[in-house]
Amino acid sequence: MPGTGFILYSGGAKGAEAAFGELAQRYGVEEVNYSFEGHVSERSRGLRTLTEEELALKDVSLTYVSRLMNRKFSTAPLFRKVLQSICWQVASGFEVYVVGSVQDDLTVKGGTGWGAEYAKICNKPLYVFDQEKDGWFQWSKSAFAPVEAPVIRHKHFTGTGTRFLEANGRKALEDLFARSFK
Repeated sequence: MPGTGFILYSGGAKGAEAAFGELAQRYGVEEVNYSFEGHVSERSRGLRTLTEEELALKDVSLTYVSRLMNRKFSTAPLFRKVLQSICWQVASGFEVYVVGSVQDDLTVKGGTGWGAEYAKICNKPLYVFDQEKDGWFQWSKSAFAPVEAPVIRHKHFTGTGTRFLEANGRKALEDLFARSFK
C-alpha cells in the first residue's frame, strides 16, 4: 500500500476531517482521530477519546485565542474541548493541511483557524486550501504564499478543516493524496 507507515492526525468531524479520513483509509494511511466525551465524530477508524486530564494538558486561554485571531470565541466548555483536541491534532503531526478560507488578517475562518494558528505558533509547515480562492497556500513565517501542488512529506501529518467542504475542497484533498501516495 502506498501510504504504509504514514499516520493522519485529525478529529474525524463532518466535512474536511471526514474527507481526510476517507482518503487515508483508501491509501493505506493510518488514522488517529482525537475526540472527547460528547463529541460527534464521523470517523470511528482510529478513534482516540481524550480524557479530561489529557484535554487539560492542551488548555488554552480563550481570551488569548480571541485576541490572536481578531474574533470572539464561545466560552462554552464544549468549544474549549474542541480547541484542546485541535491542539492534540496539530501537536501530533509534523506538517499541517487545512481546508478553509484565508482571511485578510492572515487567519483562517472559523474554529478551523485555531488549528492553523497553532501550527504557526508551533512553527510547523502549514498548507491551506482556500475554497474561495480555489488554491493552495503555504505559510511562510509572516504571510501566505500560493503553492502549486503540495505533497505530504512527513509520515506524521495533520489534516483538519471546515465542516462545510465544497466540491473544490474535496478535489484538492483527492489530488493531494494522489500526488503524495502514488
